[in-house]
Amino acid sequence: MLRVVIPRLFGLWLVFVVSAAHAEENTIKIGILHSLSGTMAISESVLKDTVLMLIADQNKKGGLLGRKLEPIVVDPASDSDVFARKAEELLSKRKVAVVFGCWTSASRKSVLPIFERLNGLLFYPVQYEGEETSRNIFYTGAAPNQQAIPAVRYLMSKEGGEVRRWVLLGTDYVYPRTINRILSAYLAEQGVSPDDIMTIYTPFGNSEWRGIIERIKTFGSEGKKTAVISTVNGDANTYFYRELVAQKVDANAIPVMAFSIGERELLASHVFPIGHLAAWNYFQRINSPENEAFIKMWADFNEQRDKTTNDPMEATFIGFRMWAQAVVQAGTTDVDAVRQAMYGQRTEAPSGFEVVMNTNHHLSKPVMIGKINSSGTFDVIWQSINPVRAEPWSRYLPDSAKRTADWTFPWVCGGCIQPTFKDW
Repeated sequence: MLRVVIPRLFGLWLVFVVSAAHAEENTIKIGILHSLSGTMAISESVLKDTVLMLIADQNKKGGLLGRKLEPIVVDPASDSDVFARKAEELLSKRKVAVVFGCWTSASRKSVLPIFERLNGLLFYPVQYEGEETSRNIFYTGAAPNQQAIPAVRYLMSKEGGEVRRWVLLGTDYVYPRTINRILSAYLAEQGVSPDDIMTIYTPFGNSEWRGIIERIKTFGSEGKKTAVISTVNGDANTYFYRELVAQKVDANAIPVMAFSIGERELLASHVFPIGHLAAWNYFQRINSPENEAFIKMWADFNEQRDKTTNDPMEATFIGFRMWAQAVVQAGTTDVDAVRQAMYGQRTEAPSGFEVVMNTNHHLSKPVMIGKINSSGTFDVIWQSINPVRAEPWSRYLPDSAKRTADWTFPWVCGGCIQPTFKDW
């Protein structure tokens, strides 16, 4: 009897294993590489949920190519080294078709060589400093010419208060330092003296802001209209804005223009510095049918517990939709085929604009300035008439001004030196 039962049990087990393996092979695995713990969790956790929402929505429509999408979630814990290890795991062991992830430029820089070596595909959804293009990354956040430069130009205008003195305040890592180098070059071109620029860097998670804001107030009291350009990232923003309110920094006297804080981080601080500003490509209060549908989609996914959206969520939405369109167009999830199909992809974004993916792996997107109101959201007070094409290499840095990016055949180039007339 035992001789009969054991083979039957083994046969049933074998059928189960083969069926499970077949089911796993029949899904399209989507990697989600966002910090769920550590200093960046305040910003990144919601992007993990945004991807889960988009996967669930796509699966309701039948998945892609007749296959369901399967999320593979990892937690790099706000640590650049862990980001690199988790990226390797997603590509080498979990065999994901695509990854949506990273927030800080430090985390993106750490995973970039892994995606290039293993020919993976990363969609990066946050504004960044430029000075980079990779054939394995699609950048759906803003380049400097779609956020930083227009924000400073706005503040220098009559409408923005005719600012002439500048505090460049940031977290101490690659994004703020590079953005400030670009902005310093731009301001110099506009005739701003180095004496009218003060640069301050703080560590990740910084909670002591009293002395820094006192320095800013002193700098701003010396006769010229002063503004703060903030590239502070992560939960340090909560402490920064609380101290800003505590010291009664008037937005009319010294406006703060933020590049890394949106509706969600602002609401988390529970203190709203009314009148201060932020520059993004999307704000929740935009009035468009696409945005209404986006907010409803998010609220429904959370069973109405959370109705707050922000720019990186919109950038994630855009990237996911374009990737799905490219997969259908290519008829495969093969990275090389999908990459080629990505060029020229278009979608109606929640911003109310049609956005397009260019061959430099960056989007054409609108630029917007928002002002903080008493409800902890942003009123849009200025926006570009049309989408602005991203320039990953800054025209204000001499070496970068010579470079171009075009990943279509036969260029296949992320930083080629542009030929000048004398080279022909």
